[in-house]
Amino acid sequence: MSAPTLPARPTTALAPADDVHVTVADRARGALARWQRASSPVVGPAATVLKYLSLVVACLFAVTPILTILMASFKTDQEYRTSGPLTPPKNWFNLDNFVTAFTQGNMVRGFLNTLVILVISVVGSVIIGAMTAYALDRFQFRGKWLVAFGFLVATFVPGVTTQVATYQVVNAFGLVGTRWSAIVLFMGTDIVSIYIFLQFMKSIPRALDEAAMLDGANRLTIFTRIVFPLLKPAIATVVIIKGIAVYNEFYIPFLYMPQPDLQVISTSLFAFKGPFGSQWEVISAGTILVIIPTLLAFLFLQRFIYNGLTSGATK
Repeated sequence: MSAPTLPARPTTALAPADDVHVTVADRARGALARWQRASSPVVGPAATVLKYLSLVVACLFAVTPILTILMASFKTDQEYRTSGPLTPPKNWFNLDNFVTAFTQGNMVRGFLNTLVILVISVVGSVIIGAMTAYALDRFQFRGKWLVAFGFLVATFVPGVTTQVATYQVVNAFGLVGTRWSAIVLFMGTDIVSIYIFLQFMKSIPRALDEAAMLDGANRLTIFTRIVFPLLKPAIATVVIIKGIAVYNEFYIPFLYMPQPDLQVISTSLFAFKGPFGSQWEVISAGTILVIIPTLLAFLFLQRFIYNGLTSGATK
């Protein structure tokens, strides 16, 4: 007895259409692949050239102003007036402008005042920001969302709208005319550092806290000996951002520390422009002196940013 045969698949009017559709799609994909293979020897190098060309143009826009100031700082007054902005100086060893900036512009005093304010403000911002982020991420308490929302709302409030009230508060504490006015303002209004620490804190596993609690450690010990050392990338980020912000700040020192002996580097450079307003080569030398510390600090600390120091911490 022979095996039963299956009925033949009925053909419909849609089958040829499906076949044609698949064939057209295959042909389109094949044509695209052939075009990509044929054009890759030309498109690939052209894209690479365009990429590096755009990088060169961007670098020129960033470096040209700094290069102009650098060349002007080595020029004499007569040479600056008779040469173009991109004309190199005749003598690259002419340091008279830098000597004038230091001796007559009180740049040394500005550096010392800036250093004192910057160190205390940055250290305070790191400690306050890290502890606040630890409390918001690890603790559960009533009104936690309200605190986080308050920090978020504060970032949208323009600082100029609260300057009158801020000045009255600082004046009421008797801090106007002292370095502590700038230090307190720099530490107390650093909401950005709190969010930076909060984002890094979320990447630290809670298993480390639980393991330390099983060994008898309290919250302060866990924060100081386990969590805080793992925040080195965030600390480096906050130090760079906050340090540059404090170093370049002009409004707060100018308003709250008007005394000549309390001038920081930004207000010293502003006051330096007064008696030497027409001597732009001397002002350029002072600007170079202001740029060098921030440049060195950034080059030294940038390698700590985004380092994966917490990878494998739970092993």
